[in-house]
Amino acid sequence: MKQTNGPHEAADGPTGIRKTTCYMCACRCGIDVHLKDGKVHYIEGNRDHPINKGVLCAKGSAGIMQHYSPARLRKPLLRTGERGSGEFREIEWDEALGLATEWLGAVRRSDPRKLAFFTGRDQSQSTTGWWAQQYGTPNYAAHGGFCSVNMAAAGIYTMGGAFWEFGAPDWDRTELFMIFGVAEDHDSNPIKMGLGKLKARGVKVIGVNPVRTGYNAIADEWLGITPGTDGLLILALVHELLRTGKIDVDYLIRYTNAPWLVIDDPDGAGHGLFARDEDGTPLVASRGTGEIASSATPGIKPALKGSYELPDGRRATPVFELLAGKYISPDYAPAAVADRTGIEASTIIRIAAEIADAAFEREITVEQPWTDMKGERHDRMIGRPVAFHAMRGISAHSNGFQTARALHMLQILVGSIDCPGGFRFKPPYPRPVAGQPRPHGGACADTALAGPHLGYPRGPEDLLLEADGETAQRIDKAFSWDAPLSAHGLMHMVISNAHARDPYGIDVLFMYMANMAWNSSMNSTSVMKMLTDKDAAGEYVIPKIIYSDAYSSEMVAFADLILPDTTYLERHDCISLLDRPISEPGAMCDSIRWPVVEPDRDVRGFQSVLLDLGARLKLPGMTDAEGKPVYRDYADYMVNHQRKPGIGPLSGWRGADGSKTGRGEPNPDQLQRYIDNGGFSEAHVPAEALYFKHANRAWSDWAIAQGLQDGPVENIFQLYLEPLRKFQLAAEGRIKPQPPEHHRARIGTCFDPLPVWYPPFADDGLADEAFPLHAITQRPAAMYHSWGSQNAWLRQIHGENALYVPGAVCDRAGLEDGDWALLTSPSGEIRAPIRRMDAVNGSTVWTWNAIGKRSGAWALDTDAPEATRGFLLNHLIDELLPPKGDGRRWANSDPITGQAAWFDLRVSIRKDPDQSGGESLPRAKPQKNPVGAAPSTVSHGRERAQ
Repeated sequence: MKQTNGPHEAADGPTGIRKTTCYMCACRCGIDVHLKDGKVHYIEGNRDHPINKGVLCAKGSAGIMQHYSPARLRKPLLRTGERGSGEFREIEWDEALGLATEWLGAVRRSDPRKLAFFTGRDQSQSTTGWWAQQYGTPNYAAHGGFCSVNMAAAGIYTMGGAFWEFGAPDWDRTELFMIFGVAEDHDSNPIKMGLGKLKARGVKVIGVNPVRTGYNAIADEWLGITPGTDGLLILALVHELLRTGKIDVDYLIRYTNAPWLVIDDPDGAGHGLFARDEDGTPLVASRGTGEIASSATPGIKPALKGSYELPDGRRATPVFELLAGKYISPDYAPAAVADRTGIEASTIIRIAAEIADAAFEREITVEQPWTDMKGERHDRMIGRPVAFHAMRGISAHSNGFQTARALHMLQILVGSIDCPGGFRFKPPYPRPVAGQPRPHGGACADTALAGPHLGYPRGPEDLLLEADGETAQRIDKAFSWDAPLSAHGLMHMVISNAHARDPYGIDVLFMYMANMAWNSSMNSTSVMKMLTDKDAAGEYVIPKIIYSDAYSSEMVAFADLILPDTTYLERHDCISLLDRPISEPGAMCDSIRWPVVEPDRDVRGFQSVLLDLGARLKLPGMTDAEGKPVYRDYADYMVNHQRKPGIGPLSGWRGADGSKTGRGEPNPDQLQRYIDNGGFSEAHVPAEALYFKHANRAWSDWAIAQGLQDGPVENIFQLYLEPLRKFQLAAEGRIKPQPPEHHRARIGTCFDPLPVWYPPFADDGLADEAFPLHAITQRPAAMYHSWGSQNAWLRQIHGENALYVPGAVCDRAGLEDGDWALLTSPSGEIRAPIRRMDAVNGSTVWTWNAIGKRSGAWALDTDAPEATRGFLLNHLIDELLPPKGDGRRWANSDPITGQAAWFDLRVSIRKDPDQSGGESLPRAKPQKNPVGAAPSTVSHGRERAQ
């Protein structure tokens, strides 16, 4: 396929510009879409947009080709052949919606649990989650459990926020920036702009990643860490900071639970919990007298070390004493972790000193008075100018939750959270656990759930278990003993659990933008088999599959009913403060998409379809007293839906006349006001509230006024996480409910209330000589998930992928550039072309993710390079760990959140004895393409076959 286009052509003749929000990755940048004769001719960045300020990446510019992709679905489809074949017939929307209503209605009337509704990379999870809640199924979540729930949950539990959508570095003031495990696809334009600011100011950037690409390639120093050992490195840095006394003690006393007393009663049920007064407030000891007092006592100067007797005669120790004793241990000394991490001890010592120097010797002062939540007035804001950023590289491991907690703890110890020069929260964050819902389960016929599916358990008492105290209520086993703090659900376990009918079978699998038959599953080969398996009666084990997507992806071939979505330039979308807003630290922002062009196919926006189905099913809140639909479509919902009085999906131009922000009644002209403003709303945070949001009275007042919270929320950073200790107590048999016996040892080891490192589970019992290499993927800057492989422009950048192998490994295996190698794991084997690379950890091989495609998908030719030479590592991964000899198959996931541990993969490599074949393996049988063969040329939206 070839395609040519450019801005000069768009300017040739009458041109219109429509401003909306990009959807080529999750950055959600503002774009100017240039139209000519009703066709999209050029896309550039919106210079007035608060996120990208006119900057646009290759993906964003290539949105033209995404919009005009030959892979676009054109009409509802009903399967006619076997699942996986791609054989369908086109049907009308009335038939499609009638079938969906019939299937979904039968399930809701009998057992709503039998619907599993999971979404992938959609950006409307507040809407889809509300729909699932009103339907009454407990089985709803999005892609986060497969992506980075460890990062998000660890941050919320520790400090009320995390990286990326939760916060950002203070690019203008930081004096040292350290980045862990971040590939180029996430938050790309803001990070690139921020890195440009740092480079212009001469600020040092340290990249920690097994692979030196993208951001790590331009870092001033690169640490090629061994995968899965980031937590060890971080705790070694903590060790050094404690050893040298380079921590912010005043910050710890003011804003953290460092002084709180932890009960020391080895034989008691409260051992390891916080000592509390009659009102439940944690206790501290007075530094001078040792007197026990409430931590809320005005003017108290609490002790950080020592052992104290409580009024009931038990002993207790401050959190900081436990913390210091744990990490000053020789086990965390740089010399003790150097070999395992691959980072020299001298380097770790030096970097710890650099962190301390930036934080304490280059302190920043902002002359802005402010008042904290205790009523104390401060003359200025003091900053520790060290900033960190991290994403899935440290998250997608079985030890990822504790590693992310360790990184948050490191920031807190030097006092660099939400201060000038440090990490800064983005509205609506911080939102600590105290301000978060608990998860809701249970299922009754024709009844909505009592509350939202996803939430933050405070202890075992909040798990979603059946009456036996062991069986999971949810099909993915979220919020069970398998994954207690699974704040985002476990999308990667849905199909395998439903196939195994563990804990039960389902009747309908309903998915949106979740390419589970390919790159969004742990093992593509096994998932394709699960989707097509039949029982003894000849019926599919998963009886019905409804799927919605805009494009003919691999997953489309496995569905029974297809509800075709629009492209992002043809629909309304809401990037909401109820979900995943575009805010920056200094402003509350949200945005919309709107149909800048009309569809030329018989397709409908999925959110509008979902509301239509809700009305047909008579779901609560979707029909009025007469049984008529409450919402005409998604645009109507965006304007008129209220989650609670005055709070809706959009924060800007509320009130009857559009004069209110955040809170206010619906405004019928709201969407037009967004369109007139470039597709976004922006409300600046007051100067007094810009920093220390976790403890700032002005921030609390402003957040309440804007509807971000209902009242003051105490946010004390949790260095010691009591909910984890509660799970340990349950595993020790001291409190109820208690886990099954086979879970107890793992909970005891992994659920440490202070951040801890343990080896990835995939290493357990694995002989190094059998599988000596780690294997990981990176997200390329020019692609995002599997979407880009249909894109005529982006395919020219990444039309195929190679396996990048360290030079020393190549030499040992006799491999040269371009050779074909066999890569083997405990779960399978693939054949891939290799490239020699030395800018990679010496025990790690890697490739670009999601380039390889199933033959026939995405309207690509069956012999397209993505299908013949492209490949996935997914074929080597399993959602379950290899057998350990105990008769059980453990999940290949973090035991705390359930996040998929697909970066724990271990492999061996050898040269393929047969170098004559030029194709990657395995090759799935080609699927038929329901949209037909792609044209050879796409130009200005006009397709021409050649």
